[in-house]
Amino acid sequence: MNTPVSASIDPALLAGNRMTLASYQARHFRWECADGVATITLNRPERKNPLTFDSYAELRDLFGQLKYASDVKVVVVNGAGGNFCSGGDVHEIIGPLVQLAAPELLMFTRMTGDLVKAMRACPQPIIAAIDGICAGAGAIAAMASDLRLGTARSKIAFLFNRVGLAGCDMGACAILPRIIGQGRASDWLFSGRAVGGEEAERAGFLNRLSTPETLQADAHAWASDIATGPAFANGITKTMLHQEWNMSIDQAIEAEAQAQTICMLTQDFRRAYHAFVAKQKPVFQGN
Repeated sequence: MNTPVSASIDPALLAGNRMTLASYQARHFRWECADGVATITLNRPERKNPLTFDSYAELRDLFGQLKYASDVKVVVVNGAGGNFCSGGDVHEIIGPLVQLAAPELLMFTRMTGDLVKAMRACPQPIIAAIDGICAGAGAIAAMASDLRLGTARSKIAFLFNRVGLAGCDMGACAILPRIIGQGRASDWLFSGRAVGGEEAERAGFLNRLSTPETLQADAHAWASDIATGPAFANGITKTMLHQEWNMSIDQAIEAEAQAQTICMLTQDFRRAYHAFVAKQKPVFQGN
């Protein structure tokens, strides 16, 4: 006979699994958190913010921890100095990679893929604020985000074939066609060309366009608006958007029925109802 769940799980232990990340001390990028909105700033502007082995690993681990964070509702990812990210650092990553054998190379490519997995698995919506260069692994980080805000001068390039590699990097062949369609994804991945912000918006890669001067303010206003919503339910939405890629329509409808039932058990659902009855705006608390 199974032991009842209520008798086998200590609520204090479950509460102990929740963490706060507002005071997280990042080592390889900037991290700020206020009012439920966390900001990751890739901060090597003199090199257009390339990633290194260390920043890859720290980003992967941080997004993994966000799954348990109680004080982060939305994440904004951006770059310092007018560029988003130029991809993997040529000298600190590309140079060493050409010296490695296949087993070590596979360890690296799995690690970079784990960053995308962690971004997709964390419940918080991720907004990429893209200005200037957004290339290689930077384009992948933007792709792995949930929402993308760019500027007309954004240059998005999945340039892997320009360096003799396939376009199937870090999930690009699975995720990019779902955002912009198979035909456009084929163009971008076969050519490796730089796509301007206006074309990227028309293709559906960028949700919105801003100006370089207002990009950060607009991204944070968007994030703040989402952060005032029902955080638990938003996390369910993100999960279902991701998981339903592998479901039939019937499976998806059943999965959504179960997910919505869970959300109907939250206090936020009750808060919304009582606020509606009182002709007030609901104040969601994420539970």
